Amino acid sequence: MELGVHYANFTHPDWSTKLADRLTETAKVADEGGASLFTVMDHYFQMENLGGPPEPMLEGYTTLGYLAAVTENVRLSLLVTGTTYRRPGLLAKIVTTLDVLSGGRAMLGIGAAWYEREHLGLGVPFPPTAERFERLEETLQICRQMWSDDDGEFVGRHYHLAETVNVPPTVQRPRIPILLGGSGEKKTLRFVAKYADACNIFGESAEIVAHKLDVLRGHCDTEGRDYDEIEKSVIYSGDASADSDSFLATMERYGELGISLVTTMPGGDDPVAWTTDVCERVLPRLKEL
Repeated sequence: MELGVHYANFTHPDWSTKLADRLTETAKVADEGGASLFTVMDHYFQMENLGGPPEPMLEGYTTLGYLAAVTENVRLSLLVTGTTYRRPGLLAKIVTTLDVLSGGRAMLGIGAAWYEREHLGLGVPFPPTAERFERLEETLQICRQMWSDDDGEFVGRHYHLAETVNVPPTVQRPRIPILLGGSGEKKTLRFVAKYADACNIFGESAEIVAHKLDVLRGHCDTEGRDYDEIEKSVIYSGDASADSDSFLATMERYGELGISLVTTMPGGDDPVAWTTDVCERVLPRLKEL
C-alpha cells in the first residue's frame, strides 16, 4: 500500500514566520522518504474544525506550483479541488501547467465543494447542491476534452467554451489522472465510474469502505467500466505515527478490500518530524501490505 501525506493544517508554532519553511521541508521529506502523493486543501478559509477563518490557509494551486519546484518524485494534487472555485476551462489549464512544470506529476483531485462560508466571505457564487454536482460533471467533461485531441466547442447547461485549446499539452498520456473525493453513493461514486481514474473515500470503518466499494462496483457495471482499473484510496483521520500498530492493522483490512493508497495528515506541532517518522518507521511496513 502507498502513502499520501495530506498537509491540511498550517497553524503550527510561529507559523507567521515559519509557515513556508515548514511546508517546504515537510514536502521534501515526503518526496525523499517514499510517499507517493502530497496534497494540500482547496480552501479560501481554514475549515471550522481546524480553527476557521482566523487561521492561515494558502491558495491551493499556487502552493502546488511552488511544491513542484522543491520536489522531484511525489505526485501533487489538491484533496480536493472545489468545482465552484474556478471556471473549468481555466482549471484544466492550471492543472496542465502544474503537470508540465512538475514533469508529469499532477493529479486532478476534485469534488463538488461544500464550504459555504468561504464562498460568501469572498463573494464566490455557491449554488445549491444539485447544481454543484451538475457543474462538477460538466467540469469533468471539459477537463477530459481539453486533455484530448478535441479542441472544439463544448456546450453544456452551465458552461459554454468556444475552443477547448490547451497548449502546451499535458506531459502525462493519455491525460492527467482524475481523482474524485467523497463517498456519495448516487452521484460521486457514479462519477468515479464514468469519468475518474481514482477515488478517495472517507476511511470510517472497514465495513463502510467495503460497502462503498460495492456501490462503486455496481456503478462500474452500469457504465461498462473495468472496476479493477480504478485506484482506490482512503483518507485516514487518526495519527499514523502515534499509534502505528493500530494504523497498520486498519490498513491491512483496507488492503484486503482493494485499497492501494492511504492519505493521512501530520499530527502534532511538528509536521516535519511527523513525516520523517512515518516515512522511516511506518511506510516500509505499509508497503508490505
